[in-house]
Amino acid sequence: MTSHPALPRRRLLATGFALAASPLARPALAQPAWPTARPIEVVVGFAPGGGTDVMLRALAQAVSAELPGSNFVINNKPGAGGETSYVTLQAARPDGYTIGSVNTPGYLSVPLERRVRYDRTKIRAIARLVDDPTAFVVHQDSSFHSLADLVAEAKRRPGEISVGSSGVGTDDHLALTLFQAATGTEFIHAPFAGAGLVKNAVLAKHIDVAGLNLGEIGMLGQDKPALRPLAGMGAQRWDLMPDVPTFRELGYDVLMTSERGIGAPRGVPDEIARQLQDAIARVVAKPEWAEKARQLELPMAYLPGAEWEAQMPAQEARYRQIWETTPWQR
Repeated sequence: MTSHPALPRRRLLATGFALAASPLARPALAQPAWPTARPIEVVVGFAPGGGTDVMLRALAQAVSAELPGSNFVINNKPGAGGETSYVTLQAARPDGYTIGSVNTPGYLSVPLERRVRYDRTKIRAIARLVDDPTAFVVHQDSSFHSLADLVAEAKRRPGEISVGSSGVGTDDHLALTLFQAATGTEFIHAPFAGAGLVKNAVLAKHIDVAGLNLGEIGMLGQDKPALRPLAGMGAQRWDLMPDVPTFRELGYDVLMTSERGIGAPRGVPDEIARQLQDAIARVVAKPEWAEKARQLELPMAYLPGAEWEAQMPAQEARYRQIWETTPWQR
């Protein structure tokens, strides 16, 4: 029987050609570089219309121009003082395509009062944008024209005057707690899922007082604004509202602000985090953004993510002290 030594070689060559023609052997196609592969989801922890929502919608539009090919999509996930959005954020793939709002004090204070479903070690701060003084705000028709009026009526009718907030453990709620302790008064706390809802409630006169940030009132440039701030809780008066006194000026030692910024899943690559942070820094440094921030009543206070995170332990310690001396939730 005649042997055919060339057959094994022919089979080998045929096998090689087959492998070369198979999909497995083809060079991998280059994947689009961040941020062009798909839309970037921005998870907002409060309802539309509040300070956080307004800020991030404006910022997303401006940052998209700094990151060619990027497309930002806002996804409002209100609930539990921001907790719902933090759970979504920490569970997202750390690929730069999911970022979200971070708001203090709630981000730091809510875990002091109860067990939460998010872990701050799984969330990375990218940038702080705003540090907005908390304020007590009333309808223009309200009989309260000063904090003294409010205190006097609260002492005359304890537990009957309602104060709205953006949720349990938020800056508005902590502010109410501190104010009650400082004045010996008792109010009805009315929590909502966001500042926009609080604002609507006081406009409709469903609540007596709104806990809002100065930048959420929407009164600048209006001849007859519908709402009127009694006072703000910043360390000093806000330059865009120089006629609004601080609580401390009026004799009430209450200091509270709301920081609003952006975070990402902790495992996001450093290069992507840096690109996003740098793009935000370029936006807020532009004169046109300063004008936009003025129009939107945003008290800008930019900080890079690492610097913001470095301040959080001291903030948390302060909120812990408030919780231990005047708990805001029974």
